[in-house]
Amino acid sequence: MSQMTLEELIDITRAQAGEAEQGVLDGDVIDVLFEYLGYDSVALLEVVSEIKHRFGVDLSDEAVGSARTLRKLLALINQAIDGDVKRRSA
Repeated sequence: MSQMTLEELIDITRAQAGEAEQGVLDGDVIDVLFEYLGYDSVALLEVVSEIKHRFGVDLSDEAVGSARTLRKLLALINQAIDGDVKRRSA
């Protein structure tokens, strides 16, 4: 399985959690806190649920709670993807 891109994560976020303000996920938002983007924990749970459905990536609630930016969430997702690939090839 290949790495998830920022664009894919933004698309999933828009589809599952909406966009709090017009264009809030446009531009350089990778390090902006989710709360400043208008997303709360419930919105992130929707995003993570869709990621699990599409990619088979299961992240703990604790891990998701610690990922407060798109960069951190993307890193967690890609670490889980890498770990899954390594387990399957072993």
